[in-house]
Amino acid sequence: MFLYEINSELSLKLIELKDAQTVFELIDNSREYLREWLPWLDFSTKVDDTIEYINMSLKGFAENKSMNTVIIFKEEIVGVAGYNIINHANKTVQIGYWLDKKYQGNGIMTKVAKALTDYAVNYLKLNKVEIRVATKNKKSRKIPERLGFVNEGCIRQAEWLYDHYVDLFVYGMLAEDWKGK
Repeated sequence: MFLYEINSELSLKLIELKDAQTVFELIDNSREYLREWLPWLDFSTKVDDTIEYINMSLKGFAENKSMNTVIIFKEEIVGVAGYNIINHANKTVQIGYWLDKKYQGNGIMTKVAKALTDYAVNYLKLNKVEIRVATKNKKSRKIPERLGFVNEGCIRQAEWLYDHYVDLFVYGMLAEDWKGK
């Protein structure tokens, strides 16, 4: 099992089936808040949907194609973050994340994104880390910007959010630039 301690209060743990109820409750309690920027909430309406997601995540991890973790803050699961796509042929990875609304503003997600970037570069030996963020999602955009990621451009109408398309900025960090930090 994957467990990565970021500091004494914060860690990442590979998502497991035993996390299904807690993760579903986090989603359900923050549904309206998360729905603004996450396109999958209408597909996660019951615990069984979360179980299906976890099974898919564990399969992706076993096949070395993705890695989804729960974010543990002060011994509580507070969100999910990880590698949505690991492309070993191109040595790239895409980070995705979400956090329960009541834990916003504590610097949690910046520390998580930093840890995931560090792990991708230094342990997985990948060359590039990407974070894709809706152009109007100012809170989420601050995370890669704080970490020194380069805004590499905009993908127009890249994601369908329930009743409209949103443009996504692609932020990138090269291994050589990360190691210089």
